[in-house]
Amino acid sequence: MRVLVVEDDALLGDAIQAGLRQHGFVADWVRDGAAADRAIGDGAFAAVVLDLGLPRRNGLEVLARLRARKDAVPVLILTARDTVEDRIGGLDAGADDYLVKPFDMGELAARLRALSRRAAGSPSPALRVGVLSLDPATREVRWRGEPCALSRKEFALLHAFMRRPGAVLTRAQLEEALYGWGEEVESNAVEVHLHHLRRKLDPGVVQTLRGVGYVMPRELA
Repeated sequence: MRVLVVEDDALLGDAIQAGLRQHGFVADWVRDGAAADRAIGDGAFAAVVLDLGLPRRNGLEVLARLRARKDAVPVLILTARDTVEDRIGGLDAGADDYLVKPFDMGELAARLRALSRRAAGSPSPALRVGVLSLDPATREVRWRGEPCALSRKEFALLHAFMRRPGAVLTRAQLEEALYGWGEEVESNAVEVHLHHLRRKLDPGVVQTLRGVGYVMPRELA
């Protein structure tokens, strides 16, 4: 799951980015509202962690512009503004969640997973497609009830497919889900990770549509 962190404090932004990566997220980070507006417009992110007191464009303005263009990406406001009025204002402006600094990194990660579930319309913490299950919190994958150990990239790739079974995902979309800014992407990286997934799970877990992309069947038996 790829997340954009919008935080102007260098030490805190770096810590949030590193902490989210440790929890299995692909996290990118910008330091001002104008940069956030441009980054969110690319549509590559599954969620946004948004500070309010930002240079060049404050967080509420970023949020207002985002919702005005009908962008439904989940937004979690992360701020030191802790009054009830601040929380009401942020949520009524279009935020999906509100967390006050200081905070626990585990709680932030859990809230982002919850936002992802709600955005996908899934009430259960674990994702299930037929005999395949994936728990984003414990990072446990089971195929026909048996646990399967995956690398971080393999897990992220499987998560991307299981969030949208039946949907065709292009190589570019998968690369965006797997790699953050500044990470080197080899030309055959997606195919290599897919090969490992099929070998560890089942050859039919993801199908290749030549010239189009890749798809996970809606049912796996």
